[in-house]
Amino acid sequence: MIRRLLSRPTGVFAVVVLGLLVVLAAVSLVWTPQDPFRADPFHQWEGPSAAHWFGTDAAGRDIASYLLAGTRTTVLVAVGAGVIASVVGIVLTAIGSLTARWVREGTAVLLDILVAFPTLLTAMLLTAVFGGSLGVVIVSVGLSFGVTIARVARGEIRRIARSDYVTAARASGVGGVGVLFRHLVPNAAPLFTVQLSLAMATAVLAEAGLSYLGYGAGSDTASWGNLLSDLQTYIGVHPWSATWPGAAIALVVAALSLLGDAIRDATDPRLTTNDRAAGGDPRSDPATTTPGVTA
Repeated sequence: MIRRLLSRPTGVFAVVVLGLLVVLAAVSLVWTPQDPFRADPFHQWEGPSAAHWFGTDAAGRDIASYLLAGTRTTVLVAVGAGVIASVVGIVLTAIGSLTARWVREGTAVLLDILVAFPTLLTAMLLTAVFGGSLGVVIVSVGLSFGVTIARVARGEIRRIARSDYVTAARASGVGGVGVLFRHLVPNAAPLFTVQLSLAMATAVLAEAGLSYLGYGAGSDTASWGNLLSDLQTYIGVHPWSATWPGAAIALVVAALSLLGDAIRDATDPRLTTNDRAAGGDPRSDPATTTPGVTA
């Protein structure tokens, strides 16, 4: 699958951008060009230079250093929300496919109700109740998108649950949990992976939006949303300053979204077969060749 993923321009773009993000987050743990929180009133609103790669803000902070430190927050939010969404999605999927009929139907109704609430709105409601913090953003986005994953995966899980190999597994004595983790989740993994990439993109966007509104990461945490909120006040005077955090957020969200599209294309059997047929004789594809029959 990795080879097929990297054979697509969108897949290469997503892998390069996200790989660079992880590397920069790791580097920021031990080094930044300057202290990202150090204010220098004698160097306010300086343009890009060798000393300040992306210039400085109204407090004289080095924008490049702050952006580099903010990569840690972005990675933490994306991974944390993704893990929570995966766990919630799998648990709700198991309840909606392996339990009694009345439980399955009740879960389906509950999912339909919960999925009607937008992820960002849910995050705003929870942060308004529990206060603005990075942990609340991660949990709220993870829970909200976990419901979405379960709602989207419900039909695919039901289709797989009716397949012959699942019926055979049940007949051989495999329990519900064994069926879930041996057959249902592995066969629905491409769908889960695509939804997970979208959950991570939504988490990055939600954190930036909530921080921009003052409900996300605190002022003592480097966040691209916080930086964008600070710089947008002066965008009419120093338009270049807000370009950097805005471009960083857009680039990472686009990479995560394109990664989901590339994974979907790389794992779709129909697209994979067409790719093989386009690259050579379709008779060489095992999926389209009937055993014992030759031209």
